[in-house]
Amino acid sequence: MTQASDTRPLIRVGHKGADHVAPGNTAASFEAALELGVDMIEFDVMPLRDGTLVLAHDPEDALSRTPMTLTEGLDHFAADAYGDIELDVDLKIPGYEREVVDGLRERGLLERSLISSNYQESLTLVRELDPDVRRGLSVPKVKRDLRSHPVLRYPAYAAVAWWRSGLPAKAERALRRGDCEALMSHYVLVTRHLVQRVRRAGGQLYVWTVDDADRIAKLEALGVDAVITNDPRLFG
Repeated sequence: MTQASDTRPLIRVGHKGADHVAPGNTAASFEAALELGVDMIEFDVMPLRDGTLVLAHDPEDALSRTPMTLTEGLDHFAADAYGDIELDVDLKIPGYEREVVDGLRERGLLERSLISSNYQESLTLVRELDPDVRRGLSVPKVKRDLRSHPVLRYPAYAAVAWWRSGLPAKAERALRRGDCEALMSHYVLVTRHLVQRVRRAGGQLYVWTVDDADRIAKLEALGVDAVITNDPRLFG
């Protein structure tokens, strides 16, 4: 990775707030991210079995504690202390896009929010609900990193190579079609070619989830727009 010609400042994003400082998707984690000077806070929204929307990454996360409801979370971010912070609202599954868009709009948060998802159908519906909202398509659609799995690691590495080769063209097409305004990519898929194609299409490239200071520096030099980390202390 070499220094890119574009010198736009890196957008510093706290994953679940600051998950390595305080448990993620909680008020304490969001406050820690704020104190550490992030530009944006990412948080996850998913439904419980009874349909209640909560701030949690997965069912295990939701069951391990009493999560904030979506209403509580959005009320928290509507406080003056977060007035300069952008939000990345990650929708874990389709089906509750309207509630999220309406909740953000009611609190005046929609203009500084990006709504991200693995599911294009969710992003399409978000655009129908509000044509001006920013949307990020997250890739790849995986539950966990299998590269260290004793049996599946070789197929996993092959899949990464396949994704890396085809993603730049796919990303540019998606951006030019208006499927999204940003690409949210796992760091293993990021190449100079991807950066160039995303930028050529007028989009932004957010990279997740990077918990190594050297890798953050290399990605910044490559010219990505944003890095998402569990530990905002790594931004220095």
